[in-house]
Amino acid sequence: MRTNRQRSAALMERSRKIFPGGVNSPVRSFRSVGGDPVVFSHGQGKYLTDVDGQTYVDFCGSWGPLILGYSHPAVVEAVQRQASRAFTFGAPSEEEVLLAEKIQSWIPGLEMMRFVSSGTEATMSAIRVARAATGRHKFVKFEGCYHGHADCLLVKAGSGLATLGQASSAGVPEGCVQDTITGVFNSTQAIEEIFAQWGNDIAAVIVEPMAANMGLVLPANGFLQTLRRLCTAHGSVLIFDEVMTGFRVARGGAAEAFGVQPDLWTFGKILGGGLPAAAYGGRRSVMEHVAPLGRAYQAGTLSGNPLAMAAGLATLEEMDRQKAFDVLENLGKILDSAVQSRLAQAMRDGKVAYVRKSSFFCFFFGTKTLPQNFAEVAACDMNLFNKIYHGWLDAGIYMGPSGYEVGFLSTQHTADDLQRLVSVIAENL
Repeated sequence: MRTNRQRSAALMERSRKIFPGGVNSPVRSFRSVGGDPVVFSHGQGKYLTDVDGQTYVDFCGSWGPLILGYSHPAVVEAVQRQASRAFTFGAPSEEEVLLAEKIQSWIPGLEMMRFVSSGTEATMSAIRVARAATGRHKFVKFEGCYHGHADCLLVKAGSGLATLGQASSAGVPEGCVQDTITGVFNSTQAIEEIFAQWGNDIAAVIVEPMAANMGLVLPANGFLQTLRRLCTAHGSVLIFDEVMTGFRVARGGAAEAFGVQPDLWTFGKILGGGLPAAAYGGRRSVMEHVAPLGRAYQAGTLSGNPLAMAAGLATLEEMDRQKAFDVLENLGKILDSAVQSRLAQAMRDGKVAYVRKSSFFCFFFGTKTLPQNFAEVAACDMNLFNKIYHGWLDAGIYMGPSGYEVGFLSTQHTADDLQRLVSVIAENL
């Protein structure tokens, strides 16, 4: 039982006097699951250690980037080597070219790209470029999909906003969202109706091709294909937000996994190997609208930061060396087997539903069928999730503290870790 978190509690008491809610990102506050957040000291491999000296097997991975686990030697060595040369240049470097070329070798169709420092910057910039390329203003997003905290995107977003029970955000003027159209994820009828009404005015459709900010909701058969068809027919830009799925769901991302090619991508998380980095890019004809080639302005002092570039390149190279996608799929099949062994009756009784795709997994409680959109996710039993969440903590397992988040496998996990994860659920249902 990990109940001795006195130093964590003391630090959170101090934090609440400094930071809103005591945290620097809302979902970290534990407001959804209750209790005090765990304050961590260090991580190694699959383990996190809190400031009270207790260790946890981690399935959060800093919300996805740490596909190789914490402090992987190859990544640490690359960062140390670069740190001895320079933290930042604010000018072109070889490191950004090397990482960009590596990413292009993984993602067919990524003809031009631009590095930024966060996923929010990437999605905000991608929409701006799409508007510049089309000369249109409106764009479509989907309820429950989260694309960062730019004003125009905080409309029926998922993840942190869903956890806090908010449909949108205060401080966002109506004028900022007047051109944001919200669709229902997995509803081809809804998107057909949106294009029938506004098709000639839609600059872009942005979507998480595999939604992972409202739990894990896979695209229904034909949904992504419908988006591609409608965008092509109406001259709109299709943007895949692969900040989470990029380099994790498949070598070529969700575009490869589901066989649909967007016009633009946004990437983050794994791209920086655990350091702040992201990117947007895609078709040359669209990206040539970005300054200095075009008039769509976007800039950043730390864009292409060499420390983050070194960490990202080392991560992708190590994934190649380990054949990481094979390792992760094998682990996923072990998790599937553990679920079928321990939770089969509970799934038949409608107590829990389970979904996995590559290294992503999620449990939905109080339902027999897998949710297909945000409304169905919100109808799940979040109180039961909260109970099981604290069961995980007590058993030395760390997950993202919200029923609207997903779990992540890393190459460091073992069959025993997965059995333990499922056992906690079985014991608490």
